[in-house]
Amino acid sequence: MRRDLEQADVVSVKVDSVSERVWRRINRPHPSLVLERVLDGISEFSSSYKGTLISETMLVRGVNTDKGVYRDIATFLRGLRLSKAYISVPIRPPAESFVEPPTERELVEAYEEFREILGSGRVELLNMPEPPPRLVSGDPVAWLLNTCAVHPLRYGEAVEALVGRVEDPVGLIEGLVRENLLLKTEYGGTMFLVRNFRRRQ
Repeated sequence: MRRDLEQADVVSVKVDSVSERVWRRINRPHPSLVLERVLDGISEFSSSYKGTLISETMLVRGVNTDKGVYRDIATFLRGLRLSKAYISVPIRPPAESFVEPPTERELVEAYEEFREILGSGRVELLNMPEPPPRLVSGDPVAWLLNTCAVHPLRYGEAVEALVGRVEDPVGLIEGLVRENLLLKTEYGGTMFLVRNFRRRQ
């Protein structure tokens, strides 16, 4: 895998914890994986990679939102040849109900800890919603189902994206909901569409 990634211009590594217990709670890895070996692999890759290496750390309230945890993660990241370390928060409906974004105070503490260890200008927050989709490619139904299969999509943004592509965007979406292909779920006061992989045949 490291050899294949050497060919990429930009590689992002996900480091949500350097603690085995916390890592398993957040990332739910395959039981055969061992965090120490994963981190060793990231370090090895960093030492030889010639492209742009960035990292992302997702903060989950009550799981990895502690000053000691921030410090341990940032200390590990300092050993990598990183261009930028991103700190992110859950902005879409999570797979597990216990997942909540950190408080503003926790987010600021994480940012300050990362900045102190990694240096000013190498840390950035990803705590705002991503921009809405700009282009619906191919069949609108397939586009919507495929997009929602990758990540939840805001209902309003789905409607806007389909305007001009189909006669009745809301009718199309609600039809897919009735067919049990899409589910509507509210998170953070916003309605999202998610792909229903448990659809009964």
